[in-house]
Amino acid sequence: MPWNTSITAIRTQDRPADPYFGKAYDFMQSWLNGQQTFTLQTSGSTGTPKPIEIDRNQLIASAQMTGKALDLGRGTRALVCLNVHYIAGLMMLVRGMELDWEMTIIEPSANPLLEFDSHAEFDFTALVPLQLTAILENPQTEKQIERLGKILLGGAPVNVTLQREIEALTIPIYQSYGMTETVSHIALRRLNGAKSSEDYHFLPNIDFGTDERGCLHISGPVTNGGVVQTNDLVEISGNTFKWIGRADNVINSGGVKIVLDKIDERVGEVFYEFKIHNAFFNWSVPDEKLGQKLVLVIEGTENALPVDQIILKIRKRLSAYETPKHVYFVQHFSKTTTDKVDKRHTVQQLLASQNG
Repeated sequence: MPWNTSITAIRTQDRPADPYFGKAYDFMQSWLNGQQTFTLQTSGSTGTPKPIEIDRNQLIASAQMTGKALDLGRGTRALVCLNVHYIAGLMMLVRGMELDWEMTIIEPSANPLLEFDSHAEFDFTALVPLQLTAILENPQTEKQIERLGKILLGGAPVNVTLQREIEALTIPIYQSYGMTETVSHIALRRLNGAKSSEDYHFLPNIDFGTDERGCLHISGPVTNGGVVQTNDLVEISGNTFKWIGRADNVINSGGVKIVLDKIDERVGEVFYEFKIHNAFFNWSVPDEKLGQKLVLVIEGTENALPVDQIILKIRKRLSAYETPKHVYFVQHFSKTTTDKVDKRHTVQQLLASQNG
Protein backbone atom coordinates (compact mmCIF):
# COMPACT_ATOMS: atom_id res chain seq x y z
CA MET A 1 0.00 0.00 0.00
CA PRO A 2 1.60 3.33 -1.05
CA TRP A 3 2.33 6.13 1.40
CA ASN A 4 1.52 9.67 0.24
CA THR A 5 3.33 12.63 1.69
CA SER A 6 4.78 16.09 0.97
CA ILE A 7 6.66 18.83 2.80
CA THR A 8 3.30 20.13 4.04
CA ALA A 9 1.76 16.77 4.95
CA ILE A 10 4.85 15.42 6.77
CA ARG A 11 4.54 18.14 9.40
CA THR A 12 1.34 16.62 10.77
CA GLN A 13 1.67 12.95 9.78
CA ASP A 14 2.44 10.29 12.37
CA ARG A 15 5.42 8.01 11.79
CA PRO A 16 4.21 5.10 9.60
CA ALA A 17 4.22 1.67 11.23
CA ASP A 18 5.74 0.14 8.10
CA PRO A 19 9.56 0.00 8.65
CA TYR A 20 10.41 1.15 5.12
CA PHE A 21 8.05 4.13 5.19
CA GLY A 22 9.31 4.84 8.70
CA LYS A 23 12.84 5.18 7.30
CA ALA A 24 11.65 7.72 4.72
CA TYR A 25 9.67 9.58 7.41
CA ASP A 26 12.73 9.78 9.68
CA PHE A 27 14.86 11.27 6.91
CA MET A 28 12.21 13.83 6.02
CA GLN A 29 11.85 14.85 9.67
CA SER A 30 15.61 15.25 10.02
CA TRP A 31 15.54 17.40 6.88
CA LEU A 32 12.77 19.57 8.32
CA ASN A 33 14.78 19.94 11.52
CA GLY A 34 17.72 21.36 9.57
CA GLN A 35 20.20 18.48 9.82
CA GLN A 36 23.37 19.59 8.02
CA THR A 37 25.26 16.38 7.25
CA PHE A 38 24.11 12.92 6.19
CA THR A 39 25.98 9.62 5.93
CA LEU A 40 25.25 7.73 2.73
CA GLN A 41 26.39 4.32 1.49
CA THR A 42 27.99 3.88 -1.93
CA SER A 43 26.49 1.13 -4.08
CA GLY A 44 29.51 -1.15 -4.31
CA SER A 45 29.20 -1.58 -8.07
CA THR A 46 32.78 -0.42 -8.73
CA GLY A 47 34.44 -1.29 -5.44
CA THR A 48 33.82 -2.07 -1.80
CA PRO A 49 30.69 -0.30 -0.47
CA LYS A 50 31.67 2.51 1.87
CA PRO A 51 29.95 5.22 3.89
CA ILE A 52 30.54 8.83 2.82
CA GLU A 53 29.43 12.07 4.45
CA ILE A 54 27.35 14.49 2.37
CA ASP A 55 26.59 18.12 3.20
CA ARG A 56 23.00 19.42 3.12
CA ASN A 57 23.91 22.13 0.60
CA GLN A 58 25.15 19.47 -1.84
CA LEU A 59 21.77 17.74 -1.71
CA ILE A 60 19.92 21.03 -2.21
CA ALA A 61 22.13 21.97 -5.19
CA SER A 62 21.47 18.59 -6.82
CA ALA A 63 17.70 18.83 -6.30
CA GLN A 64 17.56 22.30 -7.82
CA MET A 65 19.64 21.25 -10.84
CA THR A 66 17.30 18.34 -11.58
CA GLY A 67 14.19 20.46 -11.13
CA LYS A 68 15.49 23.04 -13.58
CA ALA A 69 16.85 20.56 -16.15
CA LEU A 70 13.63 18.51 -16.31
CA ASP A 71 11.17 21.34 -15.59
CA LEU A 72 9.80 19.72 -12.42
CA GLY A 73 8.32 22.50 -10.33
CA ARG A 74 6.01 22.83 -7.38
CA GLY A 75 3.17 20.30 -7.24
CA THR A 76 4.95 17.65 -9.33
CA ARG A 77 3.33 14.27 -8.68
CA ALA A 78 6.32 12.02 -8.10
CA LEU A 79 6.43 8.24 -7.76
CA VAL A 80 9.24 7.30 -5.36
CA CYS A 81 10.04 3.63 -5.98
CA LEU A 82 13.84 3.44 -5.58
CA ASN A 83 15.43 2.42 -2.28
CA VAL A 84 15.62 5.45 0.01
CA HIS A 85 18.61 3.85 1.79
CA TYR A 86 20.75 4.83 -1.23
CA ILE A 87 21.39 8.09 -3.05
CA ALA A 88 18.97 7.64 -5.99
CA GLY A 89 15.96 7.02 -3.76
CA LEU A 90 17.05 9.49 -1.11
CA MET A 91 17.40 12.26 -3.69
CA MET A 92 13.76 11.72 -4.69
CA LEU A 93 12.84 12.63 -1.09
CA VAL A 94 15.16 15.65 -1.12
CA ARG A 95 13.69 16.87 -4.41
CA GLY A 96 10.21 16.38 -3.02
CA MET A 97 11.04 18.44 0.06
CA GLU A 98 12.99 21.18 -1.71
CA LEU A 99 10.78 21.53 -4.80
CA ASP A 100 7.45 20.99 -2.98
CA TRP A 101 6.34 17.81 -4.74
CA GLU A 102 3.42 15.50 -3.98
CA MET A 103 5.16 12.17 -3.31
CA THR A 104 3.75 8.67 -3.55
CA ILE A 105 6.24 6.33 -1.90
CA ILE A 106 6.31 2.55 -2.29
CA GLU A 107 8.82 -0.08 -1.26
CA PRO A 108 11.14 -0.95 -4.18
CA SER A 109 10.01 -3.84 -6.39
CA ALA A 110 10.77 -5.15 -9.88
CA ASN A 111 7.50 -3.73 -11.25
CA PRO A 112 6.32 -0.74 -9.19
CA LEU A 113 3.18 -0.19 -11.28
CA LEU A 114 1.65 -3.43 -10.00
CA GLU A 115 0.94 -1.46 -6.82
CA PHE A 116 -1.55 0.79 -8.64
CA ASP A 117 -4.71 0.57 -10.71
CA SER A 118 -4.67 1.56 -14.37
CA HIS A 119 -5.82 5.13 -13.63
CA ALA A 120 -2.85 6.11 -11.44
CA GLU A 121 -1.03 9.09 -12.94
CA PHE A 122 2.28 10.78 -12.16
CA ASP A 123 4.45 13.55 -13.57
CA PHE A 124 7.85 12.06 -12.81
CA THR A 125 9.61 8.98 -11.53
CA ALA A 126 13.13 7.57 -11.33
CA LEU A 127 13.66 3.92 -12.22
CA VAL A 128 16.46 1.45 -12.82
CA PRO A 129 16.43 -0.30 -16.22
CA LEU A 130 15.32 -3.56 -14.60
CA GLN A 131 12.11 -1.89 -13.40
CA LEU A 132 11.33 -0.30 -16.76
CA THR A 133 11.89 -3.64 -18.48
CA ALA A 134 9.53 -5.38 -16.05
CA ILE A 135 6.84 -2.73 -16.62
CA LEU A 136 7.07 -3.04 -20.41
CA GLU A 137 7.08 -6.85 -20.38
CA ASN A 138 3.95 -7.13 -18.24
CA PRO A 139 0.66 -6.89 -20.21
CA GLN A 140 -0.98 -5.50 -17.07
CA THR A 141 1.35 -2.51 -16.84
CA GLU A 142 2.86 -1.87 -20.30
CA LYS A 143 0.01 0.47 -21.26
CA GLN A 144 0.41 2.43 -18.00
CA ILE A 145 3.93 3.58 -18.86
CA GLU A 146 2.61 6.71 -20.58
CA ARG A 147 1.03 7.76 -17.27
CA LEU A 148 4.44 8.24 -15.63
CA GLY A 149 5.10 11.67 -17.15
CA LYS A 150 8.88 11.77 -17.36
CA ILE A 151 11.26 8.94 -16.48
CA LEU A 152 14.82 9.20 -15.22
CA LEU A 153 16.82 5.99 -15.66
CA GLY A 154 19.99 5.27 -13.73
CA GLY A 155 21.99 2.71 -11.83
CA ALA A 156 22.83 0.43 -14.77
CA PRO A 157 23.37 0.53 -18.55
CA VAL A 158 20.39 0.42 -20.91
CA ASN A 159 20.68 -2.67 -23.11
CA VAL A 160 19.85 -2.76 -26.82
CA THR A 161 16.45 -4.41 -26.37
CA LEU A 162 15.28 -1.86 -23.81
CA GLN A 163 16.63 1.03 -25.90
CA ARG A 164 14.53 -0.09 -28.88
CA GLU A 165 11.41 -0.25 -26.67
CA ILE A 166 12.16 3.20 -25.23
CA GLU A 167 12.40 4.69 -28.73
CA ALA A 168 8.78 3.65 -29.35
CA LEU A 169 7.48 5.53 -26.28
CA THR A 170 6.16 9.10 -26.40
CA ILE A 171 6.93 10.21 -22.83
CA PRO A 172 10.44 11.67 -22.38
CA ILE A 173 12.96 9.24 -20.94
CA TYR A 174 16.40 10.32 -19.76
CA GLN A 175 19.48 8.37 -18.73
CA SER A 176 21.49 9.83 -15.88
CA TYR A 177 25.21 9.93 -15.22
CA GLY A 178 26.35 10.26 -11.64
CA MET A 179 27.32 8.51 -8.43
CA THR A 180 26.93 8.83 -4.68
CA GLU A 181 29.99 11.08 -4.51
CA THR A 182 28.37 13.57 -6.91
CA VAL A 183 25.03 13.38 -5.06
CA SER A 184 23.10 11.63 -7.84
CA HIS A 185 23.44 12.73 -11.47
CA ILE A 186 25.48 15.58 -12.94
CA ALA A 187 24.62 14.89 -16.58
CA LEU A 188 21.65 13.63 -18.59
CA ARG A 189 20.99 12.30 -22.07
CA ARG A 190 17.62 11.92 -23.77
CA LEU A 191 16.94 8.36 -24.95
CA ASN A 192 13.94 8.99 -27.21
CA GLY A 193 12.16 11.61 -29.26
CA ALA A 194 13.56 14.33 -31.50
CA LYS A 195 16.11 15.38 -28.84
CA SER A 196 17.57 11.90 -28.30
CA SER A 197 21.33 11.79 -28.18
CA GLU A 198 24.26 9.45 -27.57
CA ASP A 199 25.98 12.26 -25.64
CA TYR A 200 25.39 13.31 -22.05
CA HIS A 201 24.75 16.99 -21.35
CA PHE A 202 26.30 18.45 -18.22
CA LEU A 203 23.87 20.11 -15.83
CA PRO A 204 24.38 23.77 -14.85
CA ASN A 205 27.19 24.78 -12.47
CA ILE A 206 29.28 21.64 -13.12
CA ASP A 207 32.99 22.10 -13.83
CA PHE A 208 34.59 19.21 -15.68
CA GLY A 209 37.67 17.94 -17.46
CA THR A 210 39.79 14.83 -17.93
CA ASP A 211 43.00 13.50 -16.41
CA GLU A 212 46.00 12.08 -18.28
CA ARG A 213 44.11 8.78 -18.81
CA GLY A 214 41.16 10.56 -20.42
CA CYS A 215 38.98 9.93 -17.36
CA LEU A 216 36.35 12.47 -16.31
CA HIS A 217 36.71 14.66 -13.22
CA ILE A 218 33.89 16.78 -11.83
CA SER A 219 33.43 19.59 -9.33
CA GLY A 220 30.74 22.06 -8.33
CA PRO A 221 28.18 22.75 -5.62
CA VAL A 222 27.12 19.06 -5.63
CA THR A 223 30.65 18.05 -4.64
CA ASN A 224 31.01 20.89 -2.11
CA GLY A 225 33.70 22.40 -4.33
CA GLY A 226 35.89 19.31 -4.18
CA VAL A 227 37.08 17.46 -7.28
CA VAL A 228 35.67 13.98 -7.83
CA GLN A 229 37.95 11.94 -10.06
CA THR A 230 36.17 9.12 -11.89
CA ASN A 231 37.47 6.06 -13.72
CA ASP A 232 35.18 6.77 -16.68
CA LEU A 233 36.84 7.24 -20.05
CA VAL A 234 35.02 10.00 -21.93
CA GLU A 235 35.24 12.18 -25.01
CA ILE A 236 34.24 15.78 -24.13
CA SER A 237 32.82 18.15 -26.76
CA GLY A 238 31.65 21.54 -25.52
CA ASN A 239 29.12 20.97 -22.74
CA THR A 240 28.58 17.31 -23.63
CA PHE A 241 30.49 14.07 -23.38
CA LYS A 242 30.37 10.58 -24.83
CA TRP A 243 30.94 7.75 -22.36
CA ILE A 244 33.53 5.27 -23.67
CA GLY A 245 33.87 2.87 -20.75
CA ARG A 246 35.54 2.45 -17.39
CA ALA A 247 39.33 2.57 -17.17
CA ASP A 248 39.23 -0.40 -14.80
CA ASN A 249 37.27 -2.28 -17.47
CA VAL A 250 40.20 -2.10 -19.88
CA ILE A 251 42.28 -5.25 -20.28
CA ASN A 252 45.60 -5.87 -22.02
CA SER A 253 45.40 -8.99 -24.14
CA GLY A 254 48.55 -9.82 -26.07
CA GLY A 255 49.63 -6.18 -25.94
CA VAL A 256 46.29 -4.87 -27.23
CA LYS A 257 44.11 -2.71 -24.97
CA ILE A 258 40.46 -3.78 -25.05
CA VAL A 259 37.62 -1.68 -23.56
CA LEU A 260 35.21 -4.24 -22.09
CA ASP A 261 32.27 -1.81 -22.12
CA LYS A 262 32.67 -1.44 -25.90
CA ILE A 263 32.63 -5.24 -26.29
CA ASP A 264 29.51 -5.47 -24.09
CA GLU A 265 27.76 -3.00 -26.38
CA ARG A 266 28.55 -4.97 -29.54
CA VAL A 267 27.66 -8.32 -27.97
CA GLY A 268 24.38 -6.75 -26.84
CA GLU A 269 23.57 -5.94 -30.47
CA VAL A 270 24.26 -9.56 -31.45
CA PHE A 271 22.06 -10.87 -28.63
CA TYR A 272 19.29 -8.53 -29.80
CA GLU A 273 19.51 -9.91 -33.34
CA PHE A 274 19.29 -13.48 -32.02
CA LYS A 275 16.46 -12.47 -29.64
CA ILE A 276 18.55 -13.72 -26.70
CA HIS A 277 17.50 -12.24 -23.36
CA ASN A 278 20.14 -13.83 -21.10
CA ALA A 279 22.22 -11.48 -18.98
CA PHE A 280 25.92 -11.40 -19.93
CA PHE A 281 29.18 -9.52 -19.55
CA ASN A 282 32.71 -9.66 -20.95
CA TRP A 283 35.68 -10.11 -18.64
CA SER A 284 39.24 -11.44 -18.59
CA VAL A 285 40.89 -14.54 -17.18
CA PRO A 286 44.63 -15.18 -16.80
CA ASP A 287 46.34 -16.66 -19.84
CA GLU A 288 49.97 -17.77 -20.22
CA LYS A 289 50.27 -16.54 -23.80
CA LEU A 290 48.07 -13.41 -23.84
CA GLY A 291 48.43 -12.33 -20.21
CA GLN A 292 44.71 -11.57 -20.05
CA LYS A 293 42.26 -13.53 -22.18
CA LEU A 294 38.93 -11.99 -23.19
CA VAL A 295 35.94 -14.18 -22.24
CA LEU A 296 32.17 -13.87 -22.48
CA VAL A 297 30.16 -14.87 -19.39
CA ILE A 298 26.46 -15.68 -19.91
CA GLU A 299 23.82 -16.32 -17.28
CA GLY A 300 22.01 -19.57 -18.13
CA THR A 301 22.77 -22.98 -19.58
CA GLU A 302 25.01 -23.69 -22.56
CA ASN A 303 22.80 -26.05 -24.53
CA ALA A 304 20.05 -23.41 -24.79
CA LEU A 305 22.08 -21.01 -26.96
CA PRO A 306 23.83 -21.20 -30.37
CA VAL A 307 27.31 -20.36 -29.05
CA ASP A 308 29.19 -20.90 -32.33
CA GLN A 309 26.79 -18.64 -34.23
CA ILE A 310 27.04 -15.97 -31.52
CA ILE A 311 30.84 -15.89 -31.74
CA LEU A 312 30.68 -15.81 -35.55
CA LYS A 313 28.39 -12.75 -35.43
CA ILE A 314 30.60 -11.01 -32.86
CA ARG A 315 33.66 -11.59 -35.06
CA LYS A 316 31.92 -9.77 -37.92
CA ARG A 317 31.47 -6.68 -35.72
CA LEU A 318 34.80 -6.64 -33.91
CA SER A 319 38.46 -7.41 -34.56
CA ALA A 320 39.96 -10.81 -33.82
CA TYR A 321 41.54 -9.38 -30.66
CA GLU A 322 38.16 -8.08 -29.47
CA THR A 323 36.31 -11.37 -30.05
CA PRO A 324 35.89 -13.45 -26.86
CA LYS A 325 38.22 -16.46 -26.80
CA HIS A 326 35.89 -18.54 -24.65
CA VAL A 327 32.27 -18.52 -23.49
CA TYR A 328 31.42 -19.45 -19.90
CA PHE A 329 27.95 -20.14 -18.52
CA VAL A 330 26.90 -19.38 -14.95
CA GLN A 331 23.54 -20.37 -13.50
CA HIS A 332 23.19 -17.12 -11.52
CA PHE A 333 25.38 -14.01 -11.42
CA SER A 334 26.59 -12.67 -8.06
CA LYS A 335 24.96 -9.35 -7.12
CA THR A 336 25.91 -6.32 -5.01
CA THR A 337 23.69 -5.02 -2.21
CA THR A 338 21.96 -2.76 -4.75
CA ASP A 339 21.25 -5.70 -7.08
CA LYS A 340 23.92 -4.85 -9.64
CA VAL A 341 25.95 -7.67 -11.20
CA ASP A 342 29.19 -8.25 -9.30
CA LYS A 343 31.29 -9.28 -12.28
CA ARG A 344 34.57 -9.80 -10.45
CA HIS A 345 33.03 -12.04 -7.79
CA THR A 346 31.06 -13.98 -10.42
CA VAL A 347 34.25 -14.79 -12.36
CA GLN A 348 36.19 -15.60 -9.17
CA GLN A 349 33.52 -18.13 -8.19
CA LEU A 350 33.45 -19.53 -11.73
CA LEU A 351 37.20 -20.09 -11.82
CA ALA A 352 37.25 -21.51 -8.28
CA SER A 353 34.56 -24.04 -9.19
CA GLN A 354 36.52 -25.13 -12.28
CA ASN A 355 39.80 -25.44 -10.37
CA GLY A 356 38.15 -27.13 -7.42
